Amino acid sequence: MLTPLLVWLNSSPFRGLGGGVMEKLRIAIQKSGRLNQDSLKLIKDCGISVDTGDDRLKVNAQNFPLEVFFLRNSDIPQYVQDGVADIAIIGENLLIEKPHQVDMIKRLGFSKCKVSLAIPKNEDYNGIGYFNGKRLATSYPNTVQAFLKEHNITAEIHEISGSVEIAPNIGLADGICDIVSTGSTLFKNGLKEVEVLHKSEAIMIAGKNLTAEAQALLDKLLFRINSVMAARNNKYILLNAPNDKLKDIIALLPGMKSPTILPLAEEGWSSVHSVISEKEFWEKIDALRANGAEGILVVPIEKMVG
Repeated sequence: MLTPLLVWLNSSPFRGLGGGVMEKLRIAIQKSGRLNQDSLKLIKDCGISVDTGDDRLKVNAQNFPLEVFFLRNSDIPQYVQDGVADIAIIGENLLIEKPHQVDMIKRLGFSKCKVSLAIPKNEDYNGIGYFNGKRLATSYPNTVQAFLKEHNITAEIHEISGSVEIAPNIGLADGICDIVSTGSTLFKNGLKEVEVLHKSEAIMIAGKNLTAEAQALLDKLLFRINSVMAARNNKYILLNAPNDKLKDIIALLPGMKSPTILPLAEEGWSSVHSVISEKEFWEKIDALRANGAEGILVVPIEKMVG
């Protein structure tokens, strides 16, 4: 049975220009924190305008049939499983800790972190056996228990919601398991990371029973997301190349299909335009310079439509 909040979230049809009811794609995102900001930026980069000027739990996009629910992070997978939201953006670690009947449809590449074990920095660590008989504080008891079982380690787990890092300092635990992004929070609390249980990033999940109209809207949204992500992962490059080196330079720059080559006013030189993967960027730049490329200009790509 739906709670009053679920009923309210479900009772908001979108009226089309003809006066009929048009289905909207309902997306749930974290209501605060880094994942909230990164999720909203992705939606904005997809050309979708969402007004977040107040503390409403539900807002409608102005130029796309999208309804955004701002919910508590730990509740989101259940809302998608129950069909209250069609899709959601969550941290992968949340789904690992507590699996739900949802589909993971897209890795989004942001809000990357690790779920790690940490101990006081002045403690000697000689391997996973260190945790035998120890006390561990965590917000991820299922993840920790599975990891310890895999390594035949018996430890006492204390489940804590928030401020896990303080547990060793107040004598509650010998170590912790928590999300680690930069490691600065561990350092400030006198801890050091010793084991990585798994790596996580933002993912998009979807319910298993989307309507045909919701699926069509999701396909449109995913097309935009793929274009945004491709742009983020690539750079547009322009350079001047001596014609006698073009063959070698072209071999370094396949681009989306092949580089664009335009003759320059100066005889014996051409302008080469292409796209470079962010991961290969500096390696390619060094190779291009070694092959005679000059005047290299690198430009961010706003959108990249295949």
